[in-house]
Amino acid sequence: MTSADRITHLLRRKDYSPMQKEEIVSRLAGKKKEKTDLGKTIEELLRQGAIVKIKKDRLVLPQDANLATGRLVMRQSGSALLIPDPKEGQKPLEPINLRSEDTWVAMHGDRVVIRVEDPPKHPRHRHEKQDKNAQYGRVIRILERARTTITGCLQKTKLFYFVIPDDPRIIQDIYVPDPATLKVTPRPSVGDKVVVRLHEWEQRHINPEGEIIEVLGKNQEPGAELKAVFRKYNLDLTFPPAVEQEVAKIPDSVRKSDHKGRYDLRDVFTFTIDPDDAKDFDDALSIESLPNGDVRIGIHIADVGAYVKPDSNLDKEAKRRGNSTYLVGTVIPMLPHKLSSGLCSLQENVDRLTKSAFLTFSPQGKIKDSAFANTVIRSEKRLTYKQAYALLKEDSLKKIRSVPLPPAHQTGSTGRPLAELSDAELTRLQEGVRQLWKIASTIRKGRMATGSLDLDVPEVKLFVDKEGFADRIETIEYDETHQLVEEFMLLANEAVATVLTRSKVPALFRVHEKPLDDKLNEYREFLATFGIEVGDLTKRPEIRKALQMVKVHPQSYSLRIQFLRSLQRARYTAKPLGHYGLNKKNYTHFTSPIRRYSDLVIHRIFESYLEKQMGEPSLSAKLRHYTQAELDRMGDHLTITEQNSTEAERDHVKLKLLEFFERELNKKDRQKFEAIISDVRNHGMFIELTGSQAYGMVHISTLGDDLYSLSPDGTTLKGRRKKKTYKVGQKIQVVTERVDRFKRQIDFRIA
Repeated sequence: MTSADRITHLLRRKDYSPMQKEEIVSRLAGKKKEKTDLGKTIEELLRQGAIVKIKKDRLVLPQDANLATGRLVMRQSGSALLIPDPKEGQKPLEPINLRSEDTWVAMHGDRVVIRVEDPPKHPRHRHEKQDKNAQYGRVIRILERARTTITGCLQKTKLFYFVIPDDPRIIQDIYVPDPATLKVTPRPSVGDKVVVRLHEWEQRHINPEGEIIEVLGKNQEPGAELKAVFRKYNLDLTFPPAVEQEVAKIPDSVRKSDHKGRYDLRDVFTFTIDPDDAKDFDDALSIESLPNGDVRIGIHIADVGAYVKPDSNLDKEAKRRGNSTYLVGTVIPMLPHKLSSGLCSLQENVDRLTKSAFLTFSPQGKIKDSAFANTVIRSEKRLTYKQAYALLKEDSLKKIRSVPLPPAHQTGSTGRPLAELSDAELTRLQEGVRQLWKIASTIRKGRMATGSLDLDVPEVKLFVDKEGFADRIETIEYDETHQLVEEFMLLANEAVATVLTRSKVPALFRVHEKPLDDKLNEYREFLATFGIEVGDLTKRPEIRKALQMVKVHPQSYSLRIQFLRSLQRARYTAKPLGHYGLNKKNYTHFTSPIRRYSDLVIHRIFESYLEKQMGEPSLSAKLRHYTQAELDRMGDHLTITEQNSTEAERDHVKLKLLEFFERELNKKDRQKFEAIISDVRNHGMFIELTGSQAYGMVHISTLGDDLYSLSPDGTTLKGRRKKKTYKVGQKIQVVTERVDRFKRQIDFRIA
């Protein structure tokens, strides 16, 4: 039993009477070293919120004192939700409400201790809605600040300077000293985007204070906004000098000596399919027709482990980052450019080291065999999804050649344009893409028929001009070419996970646990408000039925996003707990080691399986073997880094959407956007733009052609004289009316 277990076991006992730290140490420990260790463990448990202090510094479990610990999610109104800390093996607790006056000096994201209280008998404000069944609480202690710095815009009054935080969930302005007294270079001016180091905040009735430590540029300039995202999410484009020194020693190209022990597949027909603006290419596909009529598909993944050695400075930095982060127009790579966009990227017409999964299919598309190997490949063509789609759908080679390449500032390596390929080369590519899709479509149909959920949603992509301003929004439909690549990557991930599970070596799995029944029931009720009636969503067939109905609904995007929010988050763990969405028992991440550290770990673990295949057991001593406990800790870390990147990416997309629509206001002829009315209220209509999935509002004051009022059932705005109506689900044309960057709100008016 660990020290932490001994302490919590004592506090759980029915006869436990709250004691101070010293009393617990004396009771549980004898030797001096043991007492020291136990004291440190108590401090760590306090920091984690696993135990808490009550009066006279006595220690108890939070639930025994009607307390709860967790992370605070603030609203712009000042009220908040506490997301309780998860308890191992227990059902997640429901969020707890906090009114604005009960948040004390906590800020968004802080880990806090709250006292759980009865719901207030009467709302503090007339407009405040109250759920009688909801739990309420009051912050009594800050366990851990989410941030020590914030970014924002410097402003001043006649008497003092202050910074308005970028995050609208931090509702307090931060008081700062006169910039003239600072040693910061360049010296900040009013209107600058700055970084502020926060001082300790202890009195709610006084605004928090801080000190400007860096100037990022002028507020709302693309460069300054991007730097602010970097600071907020602890992202860094540069790498430490020790990492750069190691990378400098890595060769610029694959050498002949690197081929040793690898199958040479450079003469096998191989190509990549990636987005227009892809900077790195993790995976390639090859296709071979066998004499008996079978087809062998090769899924070739960049062998990052050949260059990133365990416990090197490069490896430690990649692990710290956890993954690459893809902001609008910018990538913060997990690995330095020389590897991520160079030596490890499966570029066109160069030798690359790979780990390969070979899947043999019958003419009917059934898997007959699988094999794995360390390989060296040479991709014949780097295809964009648009080029691959043309090869799949078009018969005219002239039309295929006319598919344009993206602007140079938006893309990585493009390879030769299709226009430069001979008829024979184009025909060969076309046959390869079509043959791969024939097999992939069969696999996909089978996967969906056996319970896999179709969770794909169209991707809205923002593109920037050369100055970094958002200038174009494009909806990327999840077409057959995307599905083609996905099916083979899923198969490779599953095949590797299955091999590792059978070999019983500790591994890292990508798991997606079954959603909570309560969440699914809530979603069922939510669908009913949109006229979608379904049965028990805890049954997989009903889920699939619901998703099919949602797919053809006018508000499909919103409804699918809401379903995704009903699911548990996918995460990394050393236990093969299965993947609910894919309906797979064994699943891991193997196919993207350039941008995900989890995949690099799997490559290292998988090497022990490959060495047995290749008859080289002497390699074992050189391999990095991970323990179960080590992988569990790593899984937690990588889940956190992934969530951090996801939040950064969403945040930057929101900023760029605001920038895009703000620039619309400066145009003489504003662009018209198609929108769907998602809700109506007395003060106007909430809308969702179909082309960008941006949300906004058409205020009733902009409807100048009549006097509108809300229908009794709350679904329609109706004009008094002309009887014109605006209903939930109706499509309308709108133009941009107003953008509030601070509140992150966009208003529209009818075009």
